[in-house]
Amino acid sequence: MLERGSVALLLGNEAIARAAIEAGVGFAAAYPGTPSTEVVESLAEVAKEIGMHVEWSTNEKVSFEAAYAASIAGVRALVAMKHVGLNVASDILMSSAYTGVNSGLLVVSADDPSQHSSQNEQDNRWYGLLSHLPVVEPWCPRNAYRLTKVSYEISEKYRLPVILRTTTRLSHTRQPIVYEADVPREVRTRGSFKKDVERYVLVPAHSRKLKEALMKKWEEIREDLGVEPFISIENPGLRRAIVASGISYAHVDEALNLMNMRNDFTVVRVSMPVPLPVKPMKELLSYAKSILVVEELDPVVELQLSKIVVEESASVELYGKDYVPANYELSLEIVYKSIKAFLGEEPSAPWSGVEPVKLEPQVPPRPPTLCPGCPHRNTFYVAKVAANKAGVRDLIYTGDIGCYTLGYLPPFRVQDTSLEMGGSIGVAHGLSLVVEDTVIAVIGDSTFYHAGLPPSINVVYNGGRALILVLDNLCTAMTGHQPHPGTGLTATGEKAERMFIEDFLKSMGFKTYVIDPMNVGESIGEFVKAYREHLSGKHVAVVSRMKCALEVLRAARARGIALPKYAITDACTGCMACVNLLGCPAIVVEEGSRKPRILEEACAGCGLCAYVCPYDAIVVSREGGAGWRELWH
Repeated sequence: MLERGSVALLLGNEAIARAAIEAGVGFAAAYPGTPSTEVVESLAEVAKEIGMHVEWSTNEKVSFEAAYAASIAGVRALVAMKHVGLNVASDILMSSAYTGVNSGLLVVSADDPSQHSSQNEQDNRWYGLLSHLPVVEPWCPRNAYRLTKVSYEISEKYRLPVILRTTTRLSHTRQPIVYEADVPREVRTRGSFKKDVERYVLVPAHSRKLKEALMKKWEEIREDLGVEPFISIENPGLRRAIVASGISYAHVDEALNLMNMRNDFTVVRVSMPVPLPVKPMKELLSYAKSILVVEELDPVVELQLSKIVVEESASVELYGKDYVPANYELSLEIVYKSIKAFLGEEPSAPWSGVEPVKLEPQVPPRPPTLCPGCPHRNTFYVAKVAANKAGVRDLIYTGDIGCYTLGYLPPFRVQDTSLEMGGSIGVAHGLSLVVEDTVIAVIGDSTFYHAGLPPSINVVYNGGRALILVLDNLCTAMTGHQPHPGTGLTATGEKAERMFIEDFLKSMGFKTYVIDPMNVGESIGEFVKAYREHLSGKHVAVVSRMKCALEVLRAARARGIALPKYAITDACTGCMACVNLLGCPAIVVEEGSRKPRILEEACAGCGLCAYVCPYDAIVVSREGGAGWRELWH
């Protein structure tokens, strides 16, 4: 751990983690989700060294509850999640605002404008308005480092959780950070809970009083926190002004510099968009006659400022989403054009003599696809072949959130819906009761632990007809291979009780088949049995267990174990079955060729292509080393 005064090049998420350590956080919990994952991942790497409790919880609601519990017992805590994760945790979020906390609690919500890895791009600043909790929004990693520590101070001053809203761009941007403090020698990880029924038991008689107290705090925050580092006013006194929230400020700052107009505007940098502090806004309205609000996604600051304009009867022209797009990430070019439109001018390029940088693509464009050797590819093939053998023709596949969502693409097309975590089983249940088709819910292992248990129970309890297919690749693969209850490991690498998905399903009343998709023929036979049991009226589930190919490749390199390699021989007729049935990126058809070729450097040795080849033209070109099969399981 680097000492005070050291400089480190950190991701925004890593800067938040380091600041939390310096602030004396003793408890951290999260469910992994891009772009938030590195916050708690960074804490997990050093947890043993500094004595902190760090965990990957089974879902965001559970992680919030755990961190909240630590904070009301006097231990500084952090909980992190991506934006959609806060939907899962919103119940406890709302209640925690009423009860408040005793030690600081930071809720890191990482939004994803432009939906780089998400099903929506919701703006979680609304949760601050909904819950009446303050939202702090950094504009760069260095600012995130500072605001993280300040957020703990205001959390404890007002005894409220504080939401730290970041975005993908901030979370995954690097910036040099000068450490302001050493790692604490002693971190408080133990506390005590003082019983207070009227505070912690939210029956209506208690909640009404707590709501009144919460609203008083809300007004105090609006009135008191209009100061640095939450609000900064540059060039005060000008008739034209720009109010920029969070990372939008970075774009505004750069755009004005390129336009040589840095001194032509009063610029208000907002790092607390919710609640928008009143005093600095009133000050702004005393002299500014034309204001542009620049913020990513929704008009959260704009609407609050509009209210203040009305309350003050201010004579001002206020603009925001009139010129600033409400969708996707902002950029220098977008903000530049927005400011030009605000001025009533046409954008011109080059900007102040600076030509836009044009980058030629380094690799040819290609659609996303499952990795070579991905166990899901095998499972999808097995499920479809078995359906044909069992005489099942009309199938609906309800999908879920994970790598396997790529199954919606050809050649598999086994994701007809993909909505939210755990939604595959819930939607499959509803469809199974109103359509004649066979409905299969496709869900991953980590997602099953996260949100798959309640809807599975619901299928049996309410007489659903959905068949559940759980893809168990023994890690939370899409977010970086974090452990979950099925791995037998904790976030810090300690051994834990391993829980098997099939045991849960059997206890609910499902006839459960466990297959190894590397053994393709055997798995097809088992899946055919599963289909027939399902058609006979029984509740059926299939668990397909085979390790993530990336984890296998990493382990093979670390242990010096060679994986087998496959090649296509002259017996190939060019029928393209391997290409059309599998879509494996290790199998290519080069320009001018009528036959495919396997890229040896990309081949993971799963052998599925050899199984599907009708002419036995795909053979092992290099045998695997001793123990290679065990790596997959």
